[in-house]
Amino acid sequence: MCAAGWERKGARWRCGCRRSTSTCRSKYACATSAANKQSRSPRRSACVEDIVKIQASLVQSACDALGEVLRTPGPADQSLSRYFRAHRQLGQQDRAFVAETVFAVLRRRRSLASAAQTESPRALVLASLIRLHGLSVRAVAELVREKDRPLLEQIRTARSETWTDAVQLDLPDWLWLRLVEERGEAEARALAQGMLAPANMDLRVNTFKAEREAVLAALRAGGVECTATPYSPIGIRLTGKPAINRHPLFLDGSVEVQDEGSQLLATLVAARRGEMVVDFCAGAGGKTLALGAMMKSTGRLYAFDVSAKRLAALDPRLARSGLSNVHPVALSGENDLRAKRLAGKIDRVLVDAPCSGFGTLRRNPDLKWRYAQADVDELVAKQGRILDAAAKLLRVGGRLVYATCSVLRAEGEGVAESFLASHSGFKPVSCAAVLATQNVPLDTGEHLRVVPHLHGTDGFFAAVFERTA
Repeated sequence: MCAAGWERKGARWRCGCRRSTSTCRSKYACATSAANKQSRSPRRSACVEDIVKIQASLVQSACDALGEVLRTPGPADQSLSRYFRAHRQLGQQDRAFVAETVFAVLRRRRSLASAAQTESPRALVLASLIRLHGLSVRAVAELVREKDRPLLEQIRTARSETWTDAVQLDLPDWLWLRLVEERGEAEARALAQGMLAPANMDLRVNTFKAEREAVLAALRAGGVECTATPYSPIGIRLTGKPAINRHPLFLDGSVEVQDEGSQLLATLVAARRGEMVVDFCAGAGGKTLALGAMMKSTGRLYAFDVSAKRLAALDPRLARSGLSNVHPVALSGENDLRAKRLAGKIDRVLVDAPCSGFGTLRRNPDLKWRYAQADVDELVAKQGRILDAAAKLLRVGGRLVYATCSVLRAEGEGVAESFLASHSGFKPVSCAAVLATQNVPLDTGEHLRVVPHLHGTDGFFAAVFERTA
């Protein structure tokens, strides 16, 4: 979906960006007609208004899809994909509307429920149409049953100024209180608001195959609006959500979709040609591929993960990348013998540990409703165990990078401080100093801490340690 969102015009929708097809490639793609190009009104010349007609059946599909997402454990995008596979009659535009609506509700679920005074999927969808998309009660009333009319009036008249801060910011009480405790109310509020904003689409240039300036030029020549990322020297930020997975530069492995913050984690490893490097929690391998390119496909790069399924997602990406130094290994756990055999031999280890993922709420808003305080406490203990196991792999003089995509200090600074307190053979290394050697103009101090409202990235934490004994 386009980051600009959707505007209502009568019973139809249009992209709020009002850009031409060359710069807006959302699934409800803007369509510029010759008549519009000749229009005397420049504000209306960029987008036709009649994009998709909202029908009662489409609203019901959104309600059904949301119900399945809320009922099913696991990531929302996976539940939504299952729903679409079971409802193949929905066209591309209809699916885009359903997906947009479901994720809008997940992002603002608490405030919408407060407005509707119920958490039923139907009420949440109707509340999103009125309070987020700006439809009038009269317009929505045309799409619903007579018995829904009182609910619409309840939604319209709800006053957000009577709600608590946590409700207004669409966070669970415990998470809002935790953020205030860690950061103070003003910073916590700014962070929470930043996590409600749309996420950028960033690309990482595969420097084993291409250079950023050449990729930027090729994208622009093809009508893709883009700029260099402000921090990552190998990143590109796209305007809108173009279908980049069908672009020749993606298909030939010259670019990968990767948030700029995630790119910075790989940059902190500062992997060099010929080294032995381990990506200890590789997942689908986004940072693994970035490291392999930094190493110019030399040395030996191990991609460890306890999920063979996640590692399998690396295979097609690795084939596109052209790298030959990557060795995926599915471990049984952090103490797997295949990892232990490398003890004391590795030059660099990256531990992007399993975490709450609260730094990615712009993309994964369901996470804030799936985790409780106790779950985070369990994750912190697990992060400590994984970091302990990964540290054993390093040679003296080797570097260890600990990272999470969480905005909670307990999962970041807390784990880093505990590690140093229990490992006298390691010393901290300034992240700002490491980034400076990699030509990254970003100084957040000893640790790397990036957040959406300040840096335009997902929320990430990182700390660097060097083995001294």
